[in-house]
Amino acid sequence: MKKFPFFIAFLLMLCVGVFAHAQKNGDIKWKNVKVLVYTKNGKGYVHDNIESAVKAIEKLGKEKGFSVVASNDAAVFTEDNLKQYTFLLFANTNNDVFDTNDQRLAFRKYIEAGGGFVGLHSVLGTERNWTWFKMMLGGSFAWHPKFQPLSIKVIDPSHASVKNVPSTWSKEDECYFMKEMYPGIKVTLAHDLTSLRKDEEEKMKANAGSFARYYPASWYHTFDGGTIWITTLGHDKKDYEDPTYLNHILQGMQFVALASQKRDETKAYAKEMNEDVR
Repeated sequence: MKKFPFFIAFLLMLCVGVFAHAQKNGDIKWKNVKVLVYTKNGKGYVHDNIESAVKAIEKLGKEKGFSVVASNDAAVFTEDNLKQYTFLLFANTNNDVFDTNDQRLAFRKYIEAGGGFVGLHSVLGTERNWTWFKMMLGGSFAWHPKFQPLSIKVIDPSHASVKNVPSTWSKEDECYFMKEMYPGIKVTLAHDLTSLRKDEEEKMKANAGSFARYYPASWYHTFDGGTIWITTLGHDKKDYEDPTYLNHILQGMQFVALASQKRDETKAYAKEMNEDVR
């Protein structure tokens, strides 16, 4: 009789191990995944890559079997509407992208309940006056040198989003520098600043701050209940046809989807958009 509980315990441990292995290796049922791709921009610069980004994600959805809903209408941000999405993807958004603070609060509650967030490129310039949102992103856009050839280093090869990414990735893009950086981010890709042209070197050094040769280019973290993944890469429209870049963002999306499949609305606690994080 004493062996039976031990056997049950063994089976439970085995199941946990299998589940952990599945998560580590990125096994996911894409047919159960639904993504909101949001593209609204506020006043200011609007990237010409947005249409290309949306088409690329829709194509990935067809290939993998996940559902994609694209919108630039802030009215989608209600608590009831957001419940249907596995994660939210902001594709090259910039400046103020919500119309009301109620929409901001609905977004925050979605994250607090365990929702996922993926941000591409200029997302770092989004909601620059909302403290909580900037913390969620990991920082806020400060400046970038001119578009140019870059050398990008994989610094966490164990992370899913850099699977099949070259250990040193050479591509043309923009190196984004940040301010108000949040200390909880875990960096997976970093710009090699020695690869940048020297014509803006002094401004680059000033913006790099205490960073030396390497500066964050892509990262993830768990923030206020949600799972966040950001890549600052993806300025050029051609990126959204490049297999390496598409693999990078697909793996990032998969990482977030795996962590965001079971949300708990009771964990959403905020009453105001800038309430202190618990």
